[in-house]
Amino acid sequence: MMMNNKTTAPVSSVGADEEQSIQVNTNQIISNSQQQINVEAVKSPEKSGQSGLDTISMTELYDTVYPLRTPIVDGFLYGGMYLFVGAPKVGKSFFMAQLAYHVAAGLPLWEYPVHQGTVLYLALEDDHARLQRRLFRMFGIEGSNKLHFATQAKAVNEGLELQLEAFVQKHLDARLIIIDTLQKVREASGDRSSYANDYEIVTKLKEFSDKYGICLLVVHHTRKMESDDSFDMISGTNGLLGAADGAFIMQKKKRTANTAIMDIVGRDQQDQELTVDFDRERCVWMLTKAETELWKVPPDPLLEAIAGLLTVDTPKWSGSPSELLERLPRLEIAANTLTRRLNVSVEQLYNDCNICYESKRTHNGRLTILERIDK
Repeated sequence: MMMNNKTTAPVSSVGADEEQSIQVNTNQIISNSQQQINVEAVKSPEKSGQSGLDTISMTELYDTVYPLRTPIVDGFLYGGMYLFVGAPKVGKSFFMAQLAYHVAAGLPLWEYPVHQGTVLYLALEDDHARLQRRLFRMFGIEGSNKLHFATQAKAVNEGLELQLEAFVQKHLDARLIIIDTLQKVREASGDRSSYANDYEIVTKLKEFSDKYGICLLVVHHTRKMESDDSFDMISGTNGLLGAADGAFIMQKKKRTANTAIMDIVGRDQQDQELTVDFDRERCVWMLTKAETELWKVPPDPLLEAIAGLLTVDTPKWSGSPSELLERLPRLEIAANTLTRRLNVSVEQLYNDCNICYESKRTHNGRLTILERIDK
């Protein structure tokens, strides 16, 4: 079957009822590893109808190279729309500033590697003077031109998306936008506590994060009622968590305690429970214990063989799938199977082997391009 490269939004759609957008007859090129790839899904006119569904076959899925999605913080935070929830004055804003600074500066967050990029922090419950004092206490005089702040923004449905859109179009390497807090960008509505309203507002924010391939992290409060499941303590209805890609819950046993538990759940990462301590002198959170050890994808002989093919002296290779197989004689695999294996391993090839992969059709047939990059 002739392979058509299609491009979809960088993160999978929310829920089973949302349509999946498909774009055909496009060569998707995955090249710049340092710049976030901002892609908008486009419906296929050939498969769409007023009463029809946009569908894609399993074969087409395997024959497609989808855009590369790199984490924001490896093993901790990924592209998509996430909630960060905690009781008032528990230390959420200090951690938001800490996370924003580390991503903007490209500094590891605890033991987690960070992929550097521009960050926008909507500190909607602060003013510039308070931000200045807080950041100086946390990080000293070392600043970052990649970390931007705003203390005022419009509400969802009242122009927030246009404001965020203008920012990411100006800063093409934007990776993270923090909204502190959700309540500040809710539109005024008498029915704003309904499941439908909660689901709608998070869905709109998620659509924006999917469209531009970034992480949108929204700060929210817990409810006063206790629950055995920490995620049941998110203020509002289940529509908030149901529409989001994941959530972080920060809790203290005592408000005066320095220790907090951070529970993490999401579509693109494993569930985790972290124990963090607050350094009151520097006003930063320190990781003291990770309850869940991250599971890692086992080594893939195919990817290891390709990694061995590219060296410092020969960082790039291009040719047909058959020619690639000739360079990998120990692998008993068909050419079309090789292409599909590489198509579905784009992220692992990049994250584990530092190799960018591109597959496109030319007048001479299928062309495979592999390039070793320095992240």
